[in-house]
Amino acid sequence: MNSQLFDMIVIGGGINGAGIARDAAGRGLSVLLCEKDDLASHTSSASTKLIHGGLRYLEYYEFGLVRKALQEREVLLEAAPHIIWPLRFVMPHDPSQRPKWMIRTGLFLYDNLARRKRLKGTETIRFDRHRTGAPLKSGFTHGFAYSDGWVQDARLVVLNAMDARERGAHVLTRTECVAARRVDGHWEVTLRDASGKQQQVRARSLVNAAGPWVESFLTGAANMASPKSVRLVKGSHIVVKKLFDHDHAYIFQNPDKRIIFAIPYENDFTLIGTTDIEYHGDAAKVAIDSDEINYLCTMSNRYFETRISPVDVVSTYSGVRPLLDDASDNAASVTRDYSLELSTEGAPLLSVFGGKITTFRKLAEEAVDTLAPLLGNGKGQWTASAPLPGGDLGAPSFDAFVELLAERYPSLPHELLYRYARAYGSRIHALLGTARQPSDLGEEIVPGLFEAEVRYLCDYEWATCAEDILWRRSKLKLHLASDAGERLDSWLTRRNETCAA
Repeated sequence: MNSQLFDMIVIGGGINGAGIARDAAGRGLSVLLCEKDDLASHTSSASTKLIHGGLRYLEYYEFGLVRKALQEREVLLEAAPHIIWPLRFVMPHDPSQRPKWMIRTGLFLYDNLARRKRLKGTETIRFDRHRTGAPLKSGFTHGFAYSDGWVQDARLVVLNAMDARERGAHVLTRTECVAARRVDGHWEVTLRDASGKQQQVRARSLVNAAGPWVESFLTGAANMASPKSVRLVKGSHIVVKKLFDHDHAYIFQNPDKRIIFAIPYENDFTLIGTTDIEYHGDAAKVAIDSDEINYLCTMSNRYFETRISPVDVVSTYSGVRPLLDDASDNAASVTRDYSLELSTEGAPLLSVFGGKITTFRKLAEEAVDTLAPLLGNGKGQWTASAPLPGGDLGAPSFDAFVELLAERYPSLPHELLYRYARAYGSRIHALLGTARQPSDLGEEIVPGLFEAEVRYLCDYEWATCAEDILWRRSKLKLHLASDAGERLDSWLTRRNETCAA
């Protein structure tokens, strides 16, 4: 790579960076993507995991953003039906909060701002006649149900990076950009890997998709002023044992005018979040605090009969959202839209400020539309109709795909096969190879995790440690004993030593 002049170097392996690398590589541009940690190791794996228009953004008159997100919701449901699927949400009506007419108006707009092909529209429900009423306190008698989408967020990032690589991009994880300067009409970039080894690479353009570090990259590694500012907003979630036995999620209005979600999670759990708190610390060390845990428990207890307290929390996660600073008074009202800032004082530099996971593909498309002409590339947009890796199921629905798998692999446990199908889609065949029964998958390193899957994740998805595998590539960590990570890391160390020998 030292001798190659890339068309584009992308800094940041979150959803925006991976999406831009994919789009650019698909147009024939030579691309290098570098990420200082694992793919999706920060903001992009700490979302509420929704592909949604953002119902509450209507209250801030962000109609354009909501419409764009709703349009993208349909595109993504089509592109990756294994990791993205419809989810029905129930909003109990609280008479002390927003009036019914306001909610009906908002949901009407939500249903009609963009065309729906896959999702059911809004309906009014009575909780004495609907299964979602049972977990709620008796004071809630009516509500509204509407549709959005659910996504395995970290896997969405990985699939974009995989597609970029398969279209010719170089993807370097655990590789930090420590310096970038314009030299003779191109960018000269210094990269440092996890061992401390440095190398220099060159490119005709640079994309700064560093997320929470977008400003610090500009003022630090690139040694230049930042044209925009971001507000770092912490969002935290808690996970508790499941509070209900159906497949709907809840959206709850609260006295502070915020909303929280309660979502069925990994079969055995309920995910509750999120908070919105201004954050001024190290974005790499963000963590939930006791006030946030208490807040989420209190808001859940306003609605559910089953009360929870901090001792019921089995897991938490937090992320920092790098939101475009629009001078809003409070963190909850800061825009979730994005801004692409282009500098052409020499070799082009495009910096990404803000954004949300639902609109990443559109953001990437606009970014490459901006840079491609400057690089002499006239190829058009293509990602709106292209499946992500594993998304070409070859079946009319995901359920039909699972039925085909059960016929092809009758000796594999259904639960395991279903998990593989959800994670890998049609790429399941690359993972399984000639395996037809559990003994063909190699050692069961920890319960439910076989050698074949670990090898696949290391060879194809940049996984290097237990946290990559048990948390970002899957959520197996929630189901395993506390020493599972240590056991897996020991296995990976032995594998690496064998490979080195």
